[in-house]
Amino acid sequence: MNFIIGLFAKPIGSLLAWIYGMVNNYGLSIIILTLLVRLLILPLYAKQIKYQSKMTDLQPKLKEIQERYANDRETLGQKTMELYRQEGVSPSSGCLPLLIQMPIIMGLFALLRSPLTYMTAPQMIAAVHESFLWVKDLCQPDSWILPLIAGLSTYFTYTVGAMGQGASGGDPTGAMNKMMQYFFPIFIFLMGRSFPAGLALYWAIGNAFMIFQSFYMKKVREKESIRDEIIQEEKENRRQAREAAKKEAKKK
Repeated sequence: MNFIIGLFAKPIGSLLAWIYGMVNNYGLSIIILTLLVRLLILPLYAKQIKYQSKMTDLQPKLKEIQERYANDRETLGQKTMELYRQEGVSPSSGCLPLLIQMPIIMGLFALLRSPLTYMTAPQMIAAVHESFLWVKDLCQPDSWILPLIAGLSTYFTYTVGAMGQGASGGDPTGAMNKMMQYFFPIFIFLMGRSFPAGLALYWAIGNAFMIFQSFYMKKVREKESIRDEIIQEEKENRRQAREAAKKEAKKK
């Protein structure tokens, strides 16, 4: 496992060292690196969010199938797969983007947790101990402020995500997300107090990017939904016009 993580952590470490050579500030280098990585995995994240949104829209139909065929597991499975095919949804398509993202995120996490393990450039030996804003040493834990920001940003990430997906309390996945919304921020806060401040900085900036990204994608989906409604309404108006024309032609 460490070998696989190292395959991602070392190239990311080289990129971080290159960025540091450009800006000559370790804290700023971490922020730039975090944004670059988030932009890199943005298409994968967008696919994942679209899949989750589709699954949320399908929940009423899935619930109806589950209630109708509750005592027939074989038919239940067949009808569920038929619904997925009709709606153009693949159950595995939501996992693939996440699986591709995870090694990159884990590599970045490992790099900032133990920076000198994956960076061999001489200038980085001193760079990782630089101060940034109120933090005296980014390689040492920050007691309160950064861990608190990281924890709160994690909470808001879950909150915005739940708003975007419209998860309901009756959905087991929604119930799990609700629990994680409160548990995970506390976990991140406690971990942030023991991990290097550079890692807490990365987590906070990454969450801020995801919150902005979620709001943006929510607006895009709302526009797409309005556009689809307009298209459907135009189709229905044309259909009614054709039927009216046929009726008029029959009267004549």
